[in-house]
Amino acid sequence: MKKKILFVVTSHGTKGNTGEKTGYYLGEVSHPWEVLHEAGYEIDFVSPEGGNPPVDGFDLSDPVNKKFWEDRVYHEKITNTLTPDKINPEDYAAIFYAGGHGAVWDLPSNEAIANIAAQVYENNGLVGAVCHGPAGIVNIRLSNGEYLVSGKKVNGFTNEEEELVKLTDVVPFLMEDKLKERGGIYEKSAPWQPHVTVDGRLITGQNPQSAKGVGEAMKKALEETTR
Repeated sequence: MKKKILFVVTSHGTKGNTGEKTGYYLGEVSHPWEVLHEAGYEIDFVSPEGGNPPVDGFDLSDPVNKKFWEDRVYHEKITNTLTPDKINPEDYAAIFYAGGHGAVWDLPSNEAIANIAAQVYENNGLVGAVCHGPAGIVNIRLSNGEYLVSGKKVNGFTNEEEELVKLTDVVPFLMEDKLKERGGIYEKSAPWQPHVTVDGRLITGQNPQSAKGVGEAMKKALEETTR
């Protein structure tokens, strides 16, 4: 019996004081979901507030987005996300943080989800994140008091990419800067190029283009840890 995988999505729906909507980025859920679901893993969803989280990048012309959104079981799951208190970390082989700009506002301060992730990791599980999803891992501390990302190769949405979407002065912090500040060994490629970084059981991706690759790297790492 394979253990489950927990996907974390943001509950935050606005980009600062711009009035623009945000949320979790649909393709950053659907593409890893497709890879891991087809590999036989069951996926649960958690968000800081539970319930129906705001969604961004809602593009059903992407066949993978459409497949996910129209899957009856998973549509029910994503529109009724669990609250952190409903999660038993022992049930999960991996935790994955989807991006979307909303993640930068509410995931870094969510200690309950950070504690779940730390327990999954210290139980020999994986931690994955893509794009703005690493916002959720910047404040995870392990039982030795160290930041999870400290001394590990890591990536996430770059300063250049934030500048290109003109949100450098809107987001509470820049992902690249924060990961470096926490002791992460930050890697990156040119804007909008896929880049997946694997450092042991920590797997991170740079941008939406990296979402499927993160799913594939997680699948491979999970296969290796269960051998």
